[in-house]
Amino acid sequence: MSEGNEQDAGKGRLSLRPAGRMEVGRTVDAGSVRQSFSHGRSKVVQVEVRKKRAPGPGAAPGAPAPGGAAPATARPAGGAGGRPGPGGRALTATELAARQRALVEQQREAAKRDAERREQEKISILSAAEEARRREEEARRAAEEEARSKAEEEARVRAEEEARRAAEAADAAARTAAPVARTDEEPRRAARPTPAAAPPAPPAGETLRLRARVVEEEEEARPVRRTGPGGAMAPRKPPVVAPKKGLDDRRRAGRIDVLAAIEGEDDRVRSLASVRRQRERERRQAELERLRSDQVKVVREVILPDAITVQELANRMAARGPDVIKALMKMGVMATITQSLDADTAELVVQEFGHKVKRVSEDDVEIGLEGEVDAVLDLIPRPPVVTVMGHVDHGKTSLLDALRATDVASGEAGGITQHIGAYNVALPNGSSITFIDTPGHEAFTAMRSRGASVTDIVVLVVAADDGVMPQTIEAIRHAKAADAPIIVAINKMDKPDANPNRVRQELLKYEIVVEEMGGETQDVEVSATQRTGIDKLEEAILLQAELLDLKANPDRAAEGSVIESRLDRGRGPVATVLVQKGTLFQGDIVVAGAEWGRVRAMLDDRAQQMKYAPPSTPVEILGLGGVPAAGEAFVVVDNEGRAREISEFRQRKLREKAAGVMTAARGTLDEMLARIQAGAQKEVALVIKADMQGSSEAIEATVTKLAHEEVRVRVLLSAVGQITESDIQLARASNAVIVAFNVRATSQAREMAQRDGVDIRYYSIIYDVADDVEKLVRGKVAPKARERFLGYAEIRKVFDITKTGKVAGCMITEGLVKRGAGVRLLRDGVVIHTGELTQLKRFKDDVREVARGYECGLSFANFNDLREGDVVECFEIEMVPG
Repeated sequence: MSEGNEQDAGKGRLSLRPAGRMEVGRTVDAGSVRQSFSHGRSKVVQVEVRKKRAPGPGAAPGAPAPGGAAPATARPAGGAGGRPGPGGRALTATELAARQRALVEQQREAAKRDAERREQEKISILSAAEEARRREEEARRAAEEEARSKAEEEARVRAEEEARRAAEAADAAARTAAPVARTDEEPRRAARPTPAAAPPAPPAGETLRLRARVVEEEEEARPVRRTGPGGAMAPRKPPVVAPKKGLDDRRRAGRIDVLAAIEGEDDRVRSLASVRRQRERERRQAELERLRSDQVKVVREVILPDAITVQELANRMAARGPDVIKALMKMGVMATITQSLDADTAELVVQEFGHKVKRVSEDDVEIGLEGEVDAVLDLIPRPPVVTVMGHVDHGKTSLLDALRATDVASGEAGGITQHIGAYNVALPNGSSITFIDTPGHEAFTAMRSRGASVTDIVVLVVAADDGVMPQTIEAIRHAKAADAPIIVAINKMDKPDANPNRVRQELLKYEIVVEEMGGETQDVEVSATQRTGIDKLEEAILLQAELLDLKANPDRAAEGSVIESRLDRGRGPVATVLVQKGTLFQGDIVVAGAEWGRVRAMLDDRAQQMKYAPPSTPVEILGLGGVPAAGEAFVVVDNEGRAREISEFRQRKLREKAAGVMTAARGTLDEMLARIQAGAQKEVALVIKADMQGSSEAIEATVTKLAHEEVRVRVLLSAVGQITESDIQLARASNAVIVAFNVRATSQAREMAQRDGVDIRYYSIIYDVADDVEKLVRGKVAPKARERFLGYAEIRKVFDITKTGKVAGCMITEGLVKRGAGVRLLRDGVVIHTGELTQLKRFKDDVREVARGYECGLSFANFNDLREGDVVECFEIEMVPG
């Protein structure tokens, strides 16, 4: 049967040699390979390897070499090719041709392999250095891996040894606690293998093989329950595990059974995987702690304003909001995430978190608003700014008209300037001068002060026929306060009564000494109407500017002052500004006082569009959000956010200031009620609307001066623009009079005013405003009682009448005496009685009055202490307007 199997196996074996060839001299080696598949299936495959035939020692010289083609001369001539075929038969011609082709193909393949081998040798020679480096790196990594594996193995061995010792100690304690011996205890313990001594540690190269062997041994050591005959469960035998490398055998003892649990023989220890997991957790925790200890805490500089919310404070500290709230709760402060904290509390919280504190105030938003000081190399000459000042109607505007060759004075109401005008005059020599025209009326003191504060040179215009006047003196004071040089222009020299020497003499009183009198102040005699002396005035201005060496830096953000502002009906808020530093461009973001905006357009004094304004150039700018106050400084900022922040801060300050003024003016409720009961709470309420900011300021200052001790003047609103419905409602609520200066009311406002009885008064000259307000104030002043002296009477005789009482016979020595008038009785020049005269008789008739030189009889009410020689003074009380 075995022979049959061998034959069957031989039949099914694959072979590359021809069938029937003898085994002697075979060129094929046979072998078997087992192939493993899933689910435990396997297959044995027989593999044969063909070897190359080598020539025998007795081969003929003409035999073919291995793998080569045989020469044609070596072929035998007999048969079909002369070579034996399979089974000893001769090969046919077809078979010889096929074998010849196979030999040629084999030679080609051999040549190709030789070429590839030579190419591979070249590549290997070129990459020898790289291969050497790679091998060194692999050797280094292998050494490191071996060292690390050795360290882990030693640590594992130590841990298992400790676990074994702990288990032995637990066993000893259990044996001591249970003295009752069991019959099968000793055999079981005898059968239990004793751990041998730990062999020496294997070399580092055997670490991986040892681990694989340990895993295999653990798999083999698992107990397997088998069923005995009849299906009964066979008793489980304790596994016998050969000790290896000093490890505790009880670690591989498998699961515990019920008997061992009852008898307390649980000698198991923690598995190797559990120990490794625990060590990995400890290593990660130690690494995390080390990273936390090495990490440096970031200390930030926290900027604290006067008030800040909890959320914003947490953001600035890069902390969580709940953490900040917890810190506040520890300090006794209960706050929500949106609640505001004062700066002191926020500072304590920041210090609690370990950060630095930088306290700032709301005023800090304006820090850095003004630019830095310009370098000397950046400065270039600029035109001078000249302010024309003087008394009203002394010819300031006419002089400017002569300089500009225009006619502005004819357009002013009443022939007086009521606005500040800024002009730029180009001279024939190519230079230019900027002129600022200020009003001369006494009400425009604030305008003159603003003009003097932005000027370089002051031209003091004095009329030759009028001399120094009150506003001339005020202009001198403003110029000296601004520390600006003065050039005296003696105007109206064309008049016959002009006397320039008198003007020079009067100026000496105010420390203005002209050059003709040995001083340093220049004086020029001019005539604005005749256009004489204008060139000399221009030369004097240019000379003074050259002495001042006026320079500015045009390559910086623009700064300057608001000269005048108004609300134009078609263009909105319009501000006349003077650029003092830098260059103002169209599109710049400007902050002017409490208003801000982007410059949409720029116009010069002739209403021509401008793209930019260099230093010392007056321009009108459009695009502000509101009408800025005249005299405020303007500056160009980088972005809208900064401009809005500054504007909101300034507006808030203005509101707080206005609220404080109103509170101080009202006083307490008790004080107000006391004034009302005493009749002292009288006022004239006004709503002022003007075309220009400067005009509204001048009117407000004028009417405020007209206040009386019993009647005060209260300005409810002083603004720029036309009269609207809101103005009517405000005036109606306060019973106020609306003063409209060069503005008109809208149609809706006029209808509302007529319906509600609100008085709107239109003016174009400031004199009329002052006169009407003064009349209003006087009309509310209560009339006063004034005593008017009538005469004296001397008592010559005293008569005692029964029904009437005492009657004094008098002689009128001065004036007259009237019945019903008030009398005083003087005795030795001292008033002893003041009363009324009840009876006045001449002889027996009652009369109304008695004149000087006549005798009469006088009787006093409720007074009888009359003596001869006393003097009676007669007077009467009359009411006069306050």
